[in-house]
Amino acid sequence: MATNVKSAPRAIAGLAEIVDRYDGFLVDLWGCVHNGIEPFPEAVDALMRASAAGKTVCMLSNGPRRASVLVDRLDAMGVPRAAYQHVMSSGEAAWQALEAKDDPFHAALGDRCYRLGPIRDASVHTGNGLTQVETIEQADFVLCTGIFENSDTVQDYEPLLKDAFARRLPMVCANPDLVVHIGDVLTICAGSLADYYQALGGAVVYHGKPFPSVYHQCFRLTGIGDASRLLAIGDGIRTDIKGANVMGIHSLFLTSGIHSDELPREQSYASAASAVLYRYMQNATYVMPRLLW
Repeated sequence: MATNVKSAPRAIAGLAEIVDRYDGFLVDLWGCVHNGIEPFPEAVDALMRASAAGKTVCMLSNGPRRASVLVDRLDAMGVPRAAYQHVMSSGEAAWQALEAKDDPFHAALGDRCYRLGPIRDASVHTGNGLTQVETIEQADFVLCTGIFENSDTVQDYEPLLKDAFARRLPMVCANPDLVVHIGDVLTICAGSLADYYQALGGAVVYHGKPFPSVYHQCFRLTGIGDASRLLAIGDGIRTDIKGANVMGIHSLFLTSGIHSDELPREQSYASAASAVLYRYMQNATYVMPRLLW
C-alpha cells in the first residue's frame, strides 16, 4: 500500500521539541535503540526522559522472538526497564496467531512446523501447540524467522525454498524486515526469504510492521486508541514509516539506520530524507539522524 507523498518531514534536533504533542511512542529497537550488540546511550536517555515525563513508551520490534525474550535481551544489554513500559514484537504476534488459529489461514496450517531460522527464535513455536520437525518433508508449513548465519544470502536458501514450494507449503513470516544492521554489518532478515518465496508463488502471511494487526496490539497494550496521540519512531521506511502511514500515526524517521547508504550525500540530511522517502512513496512527519532528547 503506497502513500502519496504530501510534504517534506520537519527536521528536529531532539524528541524534547515534540514530546508534549504525544501521549505515547512506538519505538523500533534495531537501528534505533541498539545495533544488535549494544544500546545507543543517547537513545536510551531520550526514552528515559520521555517516560519520566509521563509518556508511554512501547518498544515495537520486528524481532522474531516473543516479547519476554526481547525484554531479557534488553536487560542483558543494560537498557533500563524505566525507559519503557511495554514490548510488542512480530514474534509475539506470530506466536499468538499460531496459538489462536482464529482465522482461515492459520486454522488450515496444521501443527507440524519447519522453523527456517536459528535456535534463538524457538520461542515463536514453543508452548502454542506446535511441533517442530527437522525436515521440509515432515512439515505442514514453514515458520520463517530468519537466517542461520549473518553472512548468509537468499541464494543459500533457494534449494530449500524451492523444495517447500514444490510441496505447496504455506509460510508464516515472523519478521517482515528485509535487512538489519548487526553492529556495522548489514545482514538479511526473514522478510528477504519470504519475499523470494512469495515470488516463487508461495503463500505467505506476515506478522509485524507494517501490517495493521501488530499496531492493534500496541493500542491495546498502551491503552491509547487515538492514533493521532501516538508517534512511531524508526529507521525502516517500508516497515516503521509505512506502517505508521497505514495506521494514521505520525512518524519520526531516523536517517542513520538501514537507509543511510541510500541518502544523497550532497544534500542536508533533511533534504536527503525527503528524497529517499519519495523514492519509497511514503511520508514521515519528522526526521533526525538518530534518536536524541
